[in-house]
Amino acid sequence: MWKKIIPAVAVLSTITFSTVFAAPPSQNPAEQNRYIDVQMLGINDFHGQLDTVKKINNKEAGGADYLATYLKEHKKQNPNTLLVHAGDIVGASPPVSALLQDEPTIEFLNDLKFDVGTIGNHEFDEGIDEMKRLIYGGYHEKTGNFKGANFPYVAANFYNKSTGRLFLPPFTIKMVDGVPVGFIGVVTTDTPNVVMPTMLKNVQITDEVEAINKSTQQLKRLGVKSIIVLAHVGGTTDESGITNGDLTRIANETDSEVDVIFGGHSHTYVNGTVNNKLIVQANSYGTAFSDVDVTIDRKTKDIVKKKAEVVTTYHEGVEPDKQVKKKLDQYKEKIAPLVNEVVGKSTAPIDRKQNDAGESTLGNLVADAQRQTMQTQIALMNPGGIRNDLDAGDITWGELYGIQPFGNQLIKVDLTGQDIGDILNQQWQKGTTRMLQISGIQYTWDANKPNGEKVTNIRLTNGEELSPSTTYSVVANAFLASGGDGFVSFKNGKNAETGPNDFEALVDYVKQLKEPIQPVIDGRIQKVN
Repeated sequence: MWKKIIPAVAVLSTITFSTVFAAPPSQNPAEQNRYIDVQMLGINDFHGQLDTVKKINNKEAGGADYLATYLKEHKKQNPNTLLVHAGDIVGASPPVSALLQDEPTIEFLNDLKFDVGTIGNHEFDEGIDEMKRLIYGGYHEKTGNFKGANFPYVAANFYNKSTGRLFLPPFTIKMVDGVPVGFIGVVTTDTPNVVMPTMLKNVQITDEVEAINKSTQQLKRLGVKSIIVLAHVGGTTDESGITNGDLTRIANETDSEVDVIFGGHSHTYVNGTVNNKLIVQANSYGTAFSDVDVTIDRKTKDIVKKKAEVVTTYHEGVEPDKQVKKKLDQYKEKIAPLVNEVVGKSTAPIDRKQNDAGESTLGNLVADAQRQTMQTQIALMNPGGIRNDLDAGDITWGELYGIQPFGNQLIKVDLTGQDIGDILNQQWQKGTTRMLQISGIQYTWDANKPNGEKVTNIRLTNGEELSPSTTYSVVANAFLASGGDGFVSFKNGKNAETGPNDFEALVDYVKQLKEPIQPVIDGRIQKVN
């Protein structure tokens, strides 16, 4: 099965950071027995991408069957190995997982014998009851009974607003060769901004640092000195080795007893040391995993040495895991008649990549589909809701599902020209830029202007300038229409009408096109300065 592993880091070259807090273990046999080498293999933001293959450095990577091979082979290297994940394991999933209520993804983790995980914002996509069903097991009308995860989920900042109690345990303790290792979980406080409000009823997400420090104190009272955090919180490490982002705040402000932080959410590469804490994140979609190696002193029960690398799951020289591939083929066979239906054609690839102004060919297609479906003057689409690209040639039902997997209802509202201008200016928020994909209008934005004043010259496609006091019909998905992603001016919408979901609208739109799609950037968004 196994040929060779080529360790690498997605996008960046391999970088390994090591921090030593004590003298190396003695070569004396009695002293050697004092230390335990523990390996932790972590993934994040898998999003049910069981059969998804990506190009990393122009080489294929990802897919559950290849990820399984890597994890199993690495696990053989150390009997004291723990498998962990940092959230968004499901949600925005392709049909092979989503059409079966993401149960195949949880079964995949069960088969690999994962030890612990936490939740991300996408675990909320279908509400708390469905989240808990995937974790603890239960019945769903589409799939029947499901046994749930065979490993614990932890979340120290996810509260029931009514009772003041946590929905999930804040931490778990794993005994490794007789020594306790604590795992604390937290989800990003940005969750209310990126999840439908209806899915967060009665939910309170508290500050990550406060939650981690509270759990750390509890673990210390229980005699646990080796403490790992699973944080669905983002960050980056650049080519010079500098680590930035929200993960660094957690590293700087949490108790010194915290040793390692596994990150997520930003789908980026992280491997760095901040405030004596090792921080890692392994991109997304199973294209990489974090390999963290620590040495624990039996006498003090503390971690005295640690290092990490982020390994890309390149296909080259590696055989896919036969057991996982067999199961994956079974899942795919169940859904094949539906997902393989050809619904249209394209003369060229259609992708999410935005030009310098913020326009993309796929964004234009999705926005056009929504505007035509709801017969509005304007369509606005959040870029985070467009999850995949389209290849040239036949377009299948399954490919479109991969682009719009959330099934958000389309909402038609009346907004004033002032509201629309405010929404467009809300694309630039503190530390974040989210360029809406548009149909029915065109505008210019000035890179030198401050936030809130960047957008000018908003016009309908017929050339008519938008009037601040005039009312226009606008369509957006339910998430955006409720003010999601910080687009709060959508809440001013009036006369709301509900249409089909965004995926159905896209399929129907592509089906009715008489000619193959010719993707274009047609200058809907212009940038100056």
